[in-house]
Amino acid sequence: MAVNKIIDSTSLTIEIQNGVDKSGDPTYSKKTFSNVRNDADSQNLYDVAEAMNLFIYGGTRDTLVNVTSNLINS
Repeated sequence: MAVNKIIDSTSLTIEIQNGVDKSGDPTYSKKTFSNVRNDADSQNLYDVAEAMNLFIYGGTRDTLVNVTSNLINS
């Protein structure tokens, strides 16, 4: 039996610095953008995240792409 993976949804998550803890280390929260095209190019997603970094006070840390897939037994 062959199993196929079908992409269901894709989202882009950016970790944004939102302050510092008691020891002065930066703390981060995550902002997720849903409804990203399933065939979006990784370089384009990275470029969008880098462009957004210019407008975000405190800067960003990591950029994550979340892909949800269904496994279908055919």
